[in-house]
Amino acid sequence: MKNFAGIVVLAIIVVLTARAETTETRRLSSERVREPIVIDGILSESAWHRQGWTDFTQKRPTEGAAPTHRTEVWVAYNDEALYVAARMFDSAPDSIMNVLGRRDYDVTADWFTVYVDPYRDKRTGNYFSVSAAGSMQDGTLSNDEWNDNSWDGVWDVKTATDATGWTMEMRIPFSQFRFIEQSSYTWGINFARSIGRTTEQDFVVFTPTKGSGFVSRFIELVGIEGVKPPHQIELLPYITTRAEFLQHAPNDPFNNGTRLLPGIGADVKAALSSTLMFNGTINPDFGQVELDPAVVNLSDVESYYQEKRPFFIEGASTFEFGYGGASNFWGFNWSGPDFFYSRRIGRTPQGSIPFSASFIDAPVGTHILGAGKITGKVAGDWNFGMIQAVTKREFAQADTSGVRVRDIEIEPASYYGLARMQRSFNDGRQGLGFIGTLTQRFFNDQRLKDEINSGAVTGGVDGWTFLDEEKVYVVTAWAGASRVAGNRGRMIDLQNSSRHYFQRPDVSYLGVDSSATSMTGYATRLTLNKQKGSVMINAALGVISPGFDVNDMGFMWRSDVINAHVGGGYKWTDPTRYYQSAQLMTSVFESKDFGGTRLWAGWWMSGNIELTSFWNINAGMAYNPSSTDIHATRGGPAMLNPIGREFFGGISSDSRKEIVFNVHGDAYIGGSGKSYYAGVWMQYKPAPNINISIGPGLNYGFTAAQWINDWQNPVIDPLATATYGRRYLFADMEQRTLSTDIRLNWTFTPRLSLQLFMQPFISSADYRNFKEFLRPGSFDFRSFGSDGSTIAKNISQQGDLSYTLDPDGGGPASAVTISNPNFNYKSLRGNAVLRWEFQPGSVVYFVWTQTRSDSETLGNFEFRHSLGRLVDSRPDNIFMIKFSYWINA
Repeated sequence: MKNFAGIVVLAIIVVLTARAETTETRRLSSERVREPIVIDGILSESAWHRQGWTDFTQKRPTEGAAPTHRTEVWVAYNDEALYVAARMFDSAPDSIMNVLGRRDYDVTADWFTVYVDPYRDKRTGNYFSVSAAGSMQDGTLSNDEWNDNSWDGVWDVKTATDATGWTMEMRIPFSQFRFIEQSSYTWGINFARSIGRTTEQDFVVFTPTKGSGFVSRFIELVGIEGVKPPHQIELLPYITTRAEFLQHAPNDPFNNGTRLLPGIGADVKAALSSTLMFNGTINPDFGQVELDPAVVNLSDVESYYQEKRPFFIEGASTFEFGYGGASNFWGFNWSGPDFFYSRRIGRTPQGSIPFSASFIDAPVGTHILGAGKITGKVAGDWNFGMIQAVTKREFAQADTSGVRVRDIEIEPASYYGLARMQRSFNDGRQGLGFIGTLTQRFFNDQRLKDEINSGAVTGGVDGWTFLDEEKVYVVTAWAGASRVAGNRGRMIDLQNSSRHYFQRPDVSYLGVDSSATSMTGYATRLTLNKQKGSVMINAALGVISPGFDVNDMGFMWRSDVINAHVGGGYKWTDPTRYYQSAQLMTSVFESKDFGGTRLWAGWWMSGNIELTSFWNINAGMAYNPSSTDIHATRGGPAMLNPIGREFFGGISSDSRKEIVFNVHGDAYIGGSGKSYYAGVWMQYKPAPNINISIGPGLNYGFTAAQWINDWQNPVIDPLATATYGRRYLFADMEQRTLSTDIRLNWTFTPRLSLQLFMQPFISSADYRNFKEFLRPGSFDFRSFGSDGSTIAKNISQQGDLSYTLDPDGGGPASAVTISNPNFNYKSLRGNAVLRWEFQPGSVVYFVWTQTRSDSETLGNFEFRHSLGRLVDSRPDNIFMIKFSYWINA
C-alpha cells in the first residue's frame, strides 16, 4: 500500500504546463418593457421586434461548426420578472419533434433552454427548458458543470409553431432567483437549442468535449436596472385524504383492513434577505409518488434508497459534501460516506417490543413535527445551507392472547440539525467548505438506550485547488470526524455491528471496549482529476478509520479501509465516417484495512463508442487477484477471497426512433462462485405524448460461501479452537432473480399527465451442502455429513423443515438446529399518479398504489408457479388525493 499511495501522491503533485485559453467577454443587453407581455408563444410584442442574439455554435454532432438552422433570442424585463423570447428557424417545420413529456422528464425532442447565473459567481445558477410541444424542465446548476432537476420553480412558458419554425415566450419571476441588490446588474446567461431529429445541439457557449467548465463560460447579461430582489412569502397549504385497504390477520384487534387518514399541512418559503431563502413545513406530507424498489438483501449491510420526498429533494445539491472543483470522481471499491442521508429523518422506528406479541400496531415511519431549511448566500459569497427537523416520540401497541399493552415507546423524540457552507475563490480556482451535523435523542423509556444511540455529531472540511493557470489539473480533498454517544450496552452493539466488527478475533489492532460510552473516528479522501484534453487522468487516496460512523444522520456501509486508485484513458472527440466519439479507460486499485490486510484489488478496463448512427456500444473487463474477506464471517476470522474475473458490455439504439432499446450484461467468475446478469430496456413511443418502457433483468448467482441467516450462527463451541471457540456455518447457494420495471407516461398537456409504474419481482434461493469454516485466512470448509460430522432433516407437525448439524456425530461438540433457509419471494408493486398543475405552483394529485407479495420456503425458481401465487395473493390498496394551492404573498 505504501508504494501504491506513493504513486497516487506523485500523480497529484505533477503539474503540466499548457497554453492558456483566451476568452473574449461577450454581452447581451436586456431591455425594460413598459407594455404588458402576454405569454402565448406568439412574438407580437414590440420588445421582440428589435435585433436579437443569433451567435450560436454547434456542440454536436460537429463541435465548433456553424448551426444548421438560425436561432434568435431576446431578453427583456420589468419590475416583476425576466422575459425571454426565442425564434427557432427551421427549413422543415413539419419535421420538428413536438414530443410531449411530463415535467422534468427528458424526451428526445426539439428543446430550448435558458441558463442564468444571477450571482455571477461562475459556479451556480438555474436553468429553464421548454420543448416545442410545451414540456417544461427546470433545475439548479452547481460546481460549474453539474445540474439537478429536483428544484421546481414557478414560471410560465408557451410555444407556437408556424411556417418558419417554432417560437417560445418565457416569463420567470424575479422571486425565483437569488441575487444581491444593486442599482444595475451583470448576470451570467446562456442559451441552448436541441434539434431532435438530427441530435444537433447549439449553444451560445458550451463545455468543449476536451474541456471543462460550463457556468464560468456564460456571457454577460447587462441592462437590468432598478430591480429589487423580492422579499416575498410563498405559502403552499395542502389537504390530503388517504384511504387504505390492507391485508390483515384474522382477529387482529388493531387492523380490520380499512383505514381513512385525512391530513392538512403547509409548506412555506420566505425570503429572509435578498440572498437567503427559508423553507419550512408543518405536518409535512411525505407521501411518495414512486415506490421503493423490491430487493432481497442477504448481505450484512443495509440497503440504500433514493430520497423521494419533495421537501428534502429540493436544493439537495446545496448539502453535498466532498465534491467540488473536479468534474469526475472515479471510485473503485470505495464506498464513501454521505454525511447527510435525508431518509434518516422520518425513518422507521428503531426500538423493539420487549416481549413476544401476537399482534402489533406500530407506525411505519416516524412523524416529523416540523422541519425548516435555509439556503442561499451569507457573508458575501459563502453558499449556505441549514436544515433543522424535530420528530415525535413514537409508541406501539401490542396484544398477546387478548391482553393489550399500550404506549410502548419504540422511537424517542429526536432532533436533527445540519449546516453547510462553501465558497470559491480566485475565479473558482480554489474552494473551501464546511459541514456539521447533530443528532440528539430524548428517551422516556430507558430500555431504548440499549438499542439506539443517544446522540451523534459529525464535522468536516472540504475544498479544491487547481494546480495550474489553465485549470487542467485539480485536486479535491475532504476530511471529517465523528463522535457517537450512548450507554455501554449500546456502544458494545455498535462496535460489534457490521460497519465496524471490532470483535474480529484474528486482528490485534481492534477490540471491543466494554466500558466505552462513545466512539470516535475520522475519514478523508484526496482526488486528482485532469479536466481538459484527450488524455484523462484520475487518482485518489481515501481513508475511513475503524471508529468512524455517520449513520445517525448520514449513510455508510463500511469503516476500517484504506483505498487508492490510479486511472486514465483517452477520448476521441472528432467525428469520423465511422463514429461520433469514443473513449477508452483503465485503472488499477487496491483496498486494505488498518492492519495492512488486502481487502480488494484489481485492474479494470472499459471502452465505449458512439457510432455515426447514434448507437452506443460499451464493453469492459476486470481482474481481481486473491484478497481477504473480513466480513464473510460477520465479525469472525477472515476468509480468503479467491481470484475473480469480470466481463461486461452493452449496446443501445438511437433514441430518436419510435422504438428504443438497450441490452446489457455482466459476468463474474471466480471469488467464491459466479454470477451472470442480463437485462433489456425497451421504450416504445406510439404517439408524441405517450411512451411505454419495460426493463426486465435476470440474475443468476452461485456462491460456495453463503452465510446462513440464522440467530444461532455462529455457534459457540469451545472445542472449535481453530476458529476461536465458534463455528461459522455456510452453504452453497444458487439464487435466481427476475425483476421488471414497467412504465407508462401519458402526457395530455404540459401540466396534466398520467404516470403508471409496475414492478414484478421474483427471487428464489436454494441452499445445499451445509458446511463449517475451518481455518482463518483460508477458503477451507468441512461439509456436514463428512469426516465424522452428521446432518439430519427434521420435519415438524406443521410440516416445517429444519436441519440438525453435528460436527462430530454425537461427540462432545455442540450440535445446532437451523431452520430451512430456502426461499422463494415474489412481489408486485405498482402505482398510478394523475398530476394536474391547474395553475403555476398549484397541483392536484390522484394516486393509487397497490402492493402484493408472497413467500415460500422453496429453493426452486418456478416462474409459472410463482406468477400464479402472486396473482392469487391478496393485495394492499392505498388511494390518495392531495390538493395544494400556491399563494405568493
